Amino acid sequence: MNLHKMLCATAVFAVTLSSMACSQKSSTVDRIVTEVPERPAGQEDMVAFAAEPIDTVRVGFIGLGMRGPGAVKRFTKIPGTKVVALCDLDSANVNNAQRILSDAGLPEAAAYSGDKDAWKKLVERDDINLVYIVTDWETHAPMAIYAMEQGKHAAVEVPAAMTLEEIWDIINTSERTRKHCMMLENCVYDFFEMNTLNMAQQGLFGELLHAEGSYIHNLQDFWGEYWNNWRLDYNRRHRGDVYATHGLGPACQLLDIHRGDRMTTLVAMDTDPITGPELVEKYTGEKCDSFANGDHTMTMIRTANGKTIHIQHDVMNPRPYSRMYQITGTKGFANKYPIKQYAFEPEQLSTDSMPDHENLNAHKAISKHQREALEEKYMHPIIREVGEYAKSVGGHGGMDYIMDYRLVYCLRNGLPLDMDVYDLAEWSSMAPLTRLSIENGSVPVEVPDFTRGAWNKVKGYRHAYKPE
Repeated sequence: MNLHKMLCATAVFAVTLSSMACSQKSSTVDRIVTEVPERPAGQEDMVAFAAEPIDTVRVGFIGLGMRGPGAVKRFTKIPGTKVVALCDLDSANVNNAQRILSDAGLPEAAAYSGDKDAWKKLVERDDINLVYIVTDWETHAPMAIYAMEQGKHAAVEVPAAMTLEEIWDIINTSERTRKHCMMLENCVYDFFEMNTLNMAQQGLFGELLHAEGSYIHNLQDFWGEYWNNWRLDYNRRHRGDVYATHGLGPACQLLDIHRGDRMTTLVAMDTDPITGPELVEKYTGEKCDSFANGDHTMTMIRTANGKTIHIQHDVMNPRPYSRMYQITGTKGFANKYPIKQYAFEPEQLSTDSMPDHENLNAHKAISKHQREALEEKYMHPIIREVGEYAKSVGGHGGMDYIMDYRLVYCLRNGLPLDMDVYDLAEWSSMAPLTRLSIENGSVPVEVPDFTRGAWNKVKGYRHAYKPE
């Protein structure tokens, strides 16, 4: 029995009887508690785990369609790395990636293509220590698990897993093999997010209360580019927030999730699917009589420490791009969309860092001039170190480069990664958990403790650095 079926059969439901207008009674689920399987004997958690340092990160890439070539190019710019192997079903994509290496003055990599299992041959190589997975969602988890089983660290695109069964399999494999499995969540490295995180960690916002995030991105220019139409097809077959990590990741880092706090309960709801069926007919020519996912999905989350998070998802409709990034604290506020802005209680900011300090008003945002001065003072150390170079390399304004740079930096120096396997689990779990809530009338769903008791072992989220 797979885990989804097991959860449906064994989840603890609190049942209420509600009176209907016709005086009949019907059972209604009012809470879903998902099972947390016991940790297998001999395994330990991976919180703050650091592997042995790797002098040269030798990487093999799987998936060279939309996102893969950019990743290959970025790795040609990161010291201490070697691109060893390339894999894609389409040999033309492999050849294009080879040209990226030759343009950078680097030797060709071993090539794998054509066979749907060719990626396994790449993973089985003994001269690779990192497998970088940039394929469709439903192949992420099997590839990451196999990579760890073959003694490699895994870096996998978002979301890294789509079901609770896959998530627990990834966690158990990482704990058993003592190999990292990091989800490639680039948005936590955006400049505004990182600078705001630094401000929050230095207390500028007071006690943090509420965070917001989203993925609102009209994909009309991209639907036709997904191999075999896999992304639209997934939305056609599955309900819930299937792509929550861009908005949720930065919120979880701000709120120290599984580093002193944890998500405990969520409630989700969605609109009817109106645009989705139209897209199916446009891109496949088929009449679409059934489309599972609503056009717009909303999720509210509560944490153990009484904080709240609001997440949205809409890739169907003509809204301006937004990740909705926002933080509310007792002494300050930050917001990135639709405009960048900060607001503070005046006593939070010193006169030596804030121009026109006497003009501060907690009821309005500080001026652009004041914001720029604040960002300069509280620029995150990683942004200060590599931000300008990251911009020159590119990749969503530089945040993709910083993501890869930090992955390599931590692996080479034997440090805990910026995002661990439990971040992967928590952020990816929104897909199956929101589906459970929505399909049961938007009832509360308990978020599993994927650390199995270790969520309070580390106090506060921090990036790791090598000793001076």
